[in-house]
Amino acid sequence: MEHVRRWLLRLREPWINWRARRLADPVRRLRYLRRATVFPPLPNRVPKLLLVLTCTAAGAALFIPGHPGLLLREVAPPPPPAQLVVQQAASHQSDVWLVDSREGQYEIYSNGLRLETAGTVAYLPRAWRRIMRPSLAQSELRADPIGIIYHTTESHIAPFDPDHTARLKRVGQWLIDYLRKERSYHYLIDRFGRVHRIVRESDAAGHAGRSVWADDSSVYINLNHEFLGVAFESATQSGDQPSDSVTSAQIRSARALTEMLRARYRISTVNCVTHAQVSVNPLNHRIGNHTDWASNFPFLELGLPDNYELPVAALEIFGFGYDQDFVTATGGRLWKGLLLTEERVRQAASAEGVSVMPYRARLKEKYRKQLAELPASGESKEKAI
Repeated sequence: MEHVRRWLLRLREPWINWRARRLADPVRRLRYLRRATVFPPLPNRVPKLLLVLTCTAAGAALFIPGHPGLLLREVAPPPPPAQLVVQQAASHQSDVWLVDSREGQYEIYSNGLRLETAGTVAYLPRAWRRIMRPSLAQSELRADPIGIIYHTTESHIAPFDPDHTARLKRVGQWLIDYLRKERSYHYLIDRFGRVHRIVRESDAAGHAGRSVWADDSSVYINLNHEFLGVAFESATQSGDQPSDSVTSAQIRSARALTEMLRARYRISTVNCVTHAQVSVNPLNHRIGNHTDWASNFPFLELGLPDNYELPVAALEIFGFGYDQDFVTATGGRLWKGLLLTEERVRQAASAEGVSVMPYRARLKEKYRKQLAELPASGESKEKAI
């Protein structure tokens, strides 16, 4: 009966979204979505007549004038389970190797990836210390990247059509020159799907700025050194679908680039995240200081699980919050990871016998202490268009 449950939930989805958009407070909205998306279990045997009547009535309601169900879009088949995506991605990692290269011009890999390497620049040598969980003690000095952060350039974008080919090339070259001057990212994927190395992988780049992330064993703060920065040449608006923001060629190239980098550095899927997931503002202790890819990042198309479902490290470990502007930036698609993190914070506060507010204040003090212990050189530099 699971397919029936999923079908009935999809019928309710427009109504749930409509109700959620009417709740201005982000916390109330999250709580409502958590309740509304839990469908009561169906009995093993459902009378056929009752099931037919229910489905017919629900379907007919979608066509009542003014009913929010008129907003329903074409229903796509359900994506593959995240575990299967991870297994499929892992099975291809060892297959990626360098096939051909010409120094200062290009590199070609076995999965079809071609890197344009002319003009690659140096920056700060990569160096960072691991912060261990749960003690937050600093450990060994490292020089290997541990993850990937995906960005959008939010730069000037020309119309993507044959009549504007010359302009697209001109704008793209200006962007490449600017990013190399500013040492902004490690890679740029242009509108035609070409992958340009901006800053060499052995160095940091100024792409992450004030940021927080964590995996099962470590916490990462200010991720310029720990993470590689991959930017899509794109300008986005709240709620854009990937097809509105990037081209199919960019997505294909991003998948190939992700496969290569994960194979080269043994990067976990947990550490393949978007700028919006890691960016923070230390002054007001809120997440989402930068909101590029706050929604609709094509994780599955890149061979990754949907990492919007992961806990938000800045909230869980350092007590950060978020505001309505951040919720708006997600385009109404609130991350499951936010729900999970809010629940974890409540449970942790309850276990310590305090309310949520003083518990978060303790976590914020831990962040201030960690921030004070970080080296100042290059850690907080961040470039934006």
